[in-house]
Amino acid sequence: MISESLNYLRNDEDWVKTVLIGGVLGLLSILIVPTFLVIGYLLRVVRATMKGDEEPPVFDDWGDMAIDGVKGFAIAFVYSIVPLIIAGVFGFAGIVGAMAGGSDAAGAVGGIVALVGLLLAFVLGLLAAYLIPAALSNYAETDRMGAAFDVGTLRPILTSGKYATAWLTAFAVLFASSIVVGVLNVIPILGFVVGAFVTFYAAVAAYYIIGRTWGELHDVEMMDEGETPGEQPAV
Repeated sequence: MISESLNYLRNDEDWVKTVLIGGVLGLLSILIVPTFLVIGYLLRVVRATMKGDEEPPVFDDWGDMAIDGVKGFAIAFVYSIVPLIIAGVFGFAGIVGAMAGGSDAAGAVGGIVALVGLLLAFVLGLLAAYLIPAALSNYAETDRMGAAFDVGTLRPILTSGKYATAWLTAFAVLFASSIVVGVLNVIPILGFVVGAFVTFYAAVAAYYIIGRTWGELHDVEMMDEGETPGEQPAV
């Protein structure tokens, strides 16, 4: 699926325009709104690919895309808030304890507290990173923010080997892109500018993998329940 994901954007004859827009938005991400637009675009990728559509979306209906991106950002933030809080609390407690103790022993205890807290935050952060793509996919499918936290729907997806494999594959794509960007950063300005376009391209490829897998898993579930994929249940 990696080759399909890397070629996905090129299924559109105007793919260069899409990459240019995405890269520029990445460069302007400090303004916040461009970040919402990129998230909104990635959600469009998930919606399209989960239905088996190999035609990549375009940047249009900017207002709707921004609103969608805000919702996606909020979902990701909720999943990330616990690791962030734990990292902040333990890190602060460790520093304060070390400074207030006034001894080597107190400093060691403070360092251990900070280290344990940061390790816990790392584990929870990794868990959040695993949960977020599935949560965003369920939101993208239903257009309901509550669906992003629907444990009953998410659990069988998250515990499936297929999703785990897709997540690792998507992670590998993003990790490879970060290596490319790191190499480009040898020339600071080049790395910063070109890196934004490489990162956007890789993010689209990663969410292509997630969207395709989400759609395939739901098709399997429907067939297990005796339904035909795409068929509406009888009323």
